[in-house]
Amino acid sequence: MVIVVTGMVGLDKKAYLQEVCKFAGQRCQQVLLCNVGDMMYKEAPDIPAGKILDIPMKRLSSLRRSVFKDIIVKADKAANLIVNTHATFRWRHGLFPAVDFDQMHQLGADIYICLIDGIVAVHKRLSDEHTSEHSLKDLIVWREEEIIGTEMLWKGVNDKAVFYCLARGAKEQTIETFYKLIFDELSKKAYLSFPMTAVADMDEVRKQIDRFRAMMKQFFTCFDPADLEESYLPHYARKSAQEGLDYVEVTTSGQTVRLDLHQVQQIDRDINSQIYARDFMLIEQSDMIISFVPTLPDGRAAISSGVERELQHAYEAGKEVYVIWAAKQRPSVFVTQTATKLFNDPADAMEFFKKKKYIKK
Repeated sequence: MVIVVTGMVGLDKKAYLQEVCKFAGQRCQQVLLCNVGDMMYKEAPDIPAGKILDIPMKRLSSLRRSVFKDIIVKADKAANLIVNTHATFRWRHGLFPAVDFDQMHQLGADIYICLIDGIVAVHKRLSDEHTSEHSLKDLIVWREEEIIGTEMLWKGVNDKAVFYCLARGAKEQTIETFYKLIFDELSKKAYLSFPMTAVADMDEVRKQIDRFRAMMKQFFTCFDPADLEESYLPHYARKSAQEGLDYVEVTTSGQTVRLDLHQVQQIDRDINSQIYARDFMLIEQSDMIISFVPTLPDGRAAISSGVERELQHAYEAGKEVYVIWAAKQRPSVFVTQTATKLFNDPADAMEFFKKKKYIKK
């Protein structure tokens, strides 16, 4: 099994993938990790750390091809191999590919995974660990370029392989999801749908949602939009502007981060458009959608237009559509007409999934 993992700068991808290999090893699955960047530096010890993208393009390309030749040889011998690379680079040379198609054909990867993360988390890592300057707009663009670059690579090299976009989440909380994508083909892939921005300030409702998310992740390979949570940024930017502040304070991985208000306002439209496109992509790479509609304090349903749109998209994509409707208020026809089945609470849904043999008892 050969897995190519791409992702923009600022993901701390190497540490994440080391944890994936450790997790797999504990389950008797040995995985060899090839970090392309490390291998390039090892082959060219004269290049100072952090300066490899500054060398002439001709040498950079030659160095990369040499490393990939070694990786292709390793892939023939290893039971499972992960290639940690990028699909694209944007540097002083401009935007350019990080791999060569002929070598990717030779490698013959079985799975392509583009790892992504929230803009705030990426900004925090880059600010702490790198010297390169960036704006929030830069990060939004780089992330989109990497997703599209990886998808084009997958389609151009081997359409028999599979492609996934996976949010890494805080504190490596998606390690098991990554493992399941590789080694647990029988596990159903589920997109989790629930209101987000509309309930951002409702602690009790968010607790209901968090319990639902935790339960589903025990039994399915879940694509969870909350693993990349940034839809709240425009909301917080508006509040800061109303209070006369020139910054937005948010929390990521338990740490408070102060963002420039103008930069957050600048990416308002980008955030919304990327959420729209990305969530639909996550639905399409899933077997089914499981939507949780929690109860508001007054008994009404906490359902958003986003949830209804996701249900419709999943229905039109031919996915199984399951809705857990916890509210006393009756669901609308836009929910009932798209749902494969409705449940009153998560426990009822779990019993149904057991009977369907989607999960083990």
